Amino acid sequence: MPPPHPDRAPVLANKAFLLLLIAVSVAFGWILWPFFGALFWGVVLAILFAPLHRRLLARLNGRESLSALATLAVVVLIVLLPLAFLTASLVSEGAGVYQRMQSGELNFGRYFDQIMQALPAWVTERMNQLGLGNVAALKQKLGTAVSQGTSLIAAQALSVGQNTFEFIVNFFITIYLVFFLLRDGASLAGRINAAIPLEEGDKRELLVKFTTVIRAAVKGNVVVAIAQGALGGLAFWFLGVNGALLWAVIMAFLSLLPAIGGGLVWLPVALYFLVTGEVWQGIGLIAYGVLVIGMVDNVLRQILVGKDTKMPDYVVLISTLGGMAVFGLNGFVIGPVIAAMFMAVWDICITARGEGR
Repeated sequence: MPPPHPDRAPVLANKAFLLLLIAVSVAFGWILWPFFGALFWGVVLAILFAPLHRRLLARLNGRESLSALATLAVVVLIVLLPLAFLTASLVSEGAGVYQRMQSGELNFGRYFDQIMQALPAWVTERMNQLGLGNVAALKQKLGTAVSQGTSLIAAQALSVGQNTFEFIVNFFITIYLVFFLLRDGASLAGRINAAIPLEEGDKRELLVKFTTVIRAAVKGNVVVAIAQGALGGLAFWFLGVNGALLWAVIMAFLSLLPAIGGGLVWLPVALYFLVTGEVWQGIGLIAYGVLVIGMVDNVLRQILVGKDTKMPDYVVLISTLGGMAVFGLNGFVIGPVIAAMFMAVWDICITARGEGR
């Protein structure tokens, strides 16, 4: 058997090293995957608060650890503690709503009967033509859906209590990671930059796009969600809707879906008011939802997300919806980031082809 050609030895060594690099990278990602949420939000928070860290670093005469610790304290006080308090309040409110459903104080079957009785004759006739006139069957389906929903609320509330240890572990992983990313972020970014086999200009463009989209997606979507949830909860409280805090939080989460999120909560409530004879409450809630809650979405999201990311509104919408479908709640950041990187990489490809690279 002839010996291998000497010119092929470096090629084989490079291929073997590349396979080894891929294998250890995949293995490392595999062992980190159970803590993906904590690691992801640690990176996101470090990127968001990096400008504050740099300002504190200048004021503290370059003391990295002290400035990182001060920034971490700000993160805990204005982000993590309020989020923990809101989660506890949501669980308590959800459990209260579940108990009222079980006791019959909240009876969706009765609400359904009121709606059906208040419908005009032409509507019921049209429902009969479409095969939807079987009130008993519809009521049974509604009862089943409500039962499943209440069971889900109870299960989630119980799950939060049972997974307290897991929550605490993820919490400390997040703040631990934030501290070290703030303190050592510059050197770590330099090592990652050196390892990426692209031209310096391309790497700089991708890094700027990555950080810009993360900041815009988080700041824009979170600000919109908080604003819409607060405005919706205030309206529900004023109108005497049961569980106003719970519906406010649900509206805030649904507001992560551009254009359609908040309306999934306030519109059914407004329609219920209309068909049960509380016309002015229904009209007022619709006007408030369109002119106030909807305006917050249309104005703030465009200013805080679309303008900074320089992506069309439809791309932001589709990437956000797709990201949340694939990655869950984290997808409202991951989706737009992937879309922005996709567009940036193809822009680099087109530019490189034009320059003959």
